[in-house]
Amino acid sequence: MGLFKKKEKKELEPQYYMSPTHIQTLNYKVYYFSKKEKLLYFILAFIVGASVGYLFYGGIGKDEYGNPTMVTNVMNIIVIVTVGTLAGKMFLPIRQNQIINKRRKMLSNQFRDMLDGITTSLGAGNNVLNSFNAVYNDLKVQYDEGAYIIKELEIILSGVHSNFNIEDLLADFGKRSGVDDIESFANVFKICYRKGGNIKDVIQNTHAIISQKMEMQEDIETTLSGNKMDQMIMIVMPIALIGIIKMMSPEFGANYATLTGVASTTIAIVFFVAAYYIGKTIMDIKV
Repeated sequence: MGLFKKKEKKELEPQYYMSPTHIQTLNYKVYYFSKKEKLLYFILAFIVGASVGYLFYGGIGKDEYGNPTMVTNVMNIIVIVTVGTLAGKMFLPIRQNQIINKRRKMLSNQFRDMLDGITTSLGAGNNVLNSFNAVYNDLKVQYDEGAYIIKELEIILSGVHSNFNIEDLLADFGKRSGVDDIESFANVFKICYRKGGNIKDVIQNTHAIISQKMEMQEDIETTLSGNKMDQMIMIVMPIALIGIIKMMSPEFGANYATLTGVASTTIAIVFFVAAYYIGKTIMDIKV
């Protein structure tokens, strides 16, 4: 990828690259769990899925007096293992996307602060390279040492000091970021920097556009926060109601273990899952 050599990995798209100055660079477009993380998330999802599965489908095959039979024990094991495994496998990619999206959002916010500092420095009469140095020192005070933008600035400045072109370093950062605004800025910067374009205006305009988009996204998220909470309540309520019914009235709850009860429960779950994904799609508004 550009100036950076890929580390030898089995994945089609590596999570890390190595810069020519031997600094490990992050590919923000992918995230691969460590064995420990994968096992932990799978176990947590398995426990939740198995518990919910047992709540809805546990107790199938009892005799006419309501006593568990061999069929009941076998069915309970099948339900726990099947639903728990399914929940674990479904949760892993969901959690993976959550981590990637959270990382990109953090990077976008930090990138906006970087552009803000560079714009201020250019306005004070500094050149581009001095502005990048100045904003690096400023952001080290604002962010922790491990912040994404701090690492990226270290890579860029290290590359510049080793006589690599800053526009190529920014272009590689844009490709790895997976953020359209950062990649667009890097492409425009590369065109303008060597051809004598007004870099100050480019940076100011990019900063203004990114800030506006982030403000709009925050307004949308604030507006939808109540709806998202309602959606979560709708998901939890059926589980809570079934649990309350089975605890408060075991005789009535036993009806859920009959053939009619299982069929009704399955149909209801399908509708709730479909409603959840439809609602999630509707409320997933991108700016």
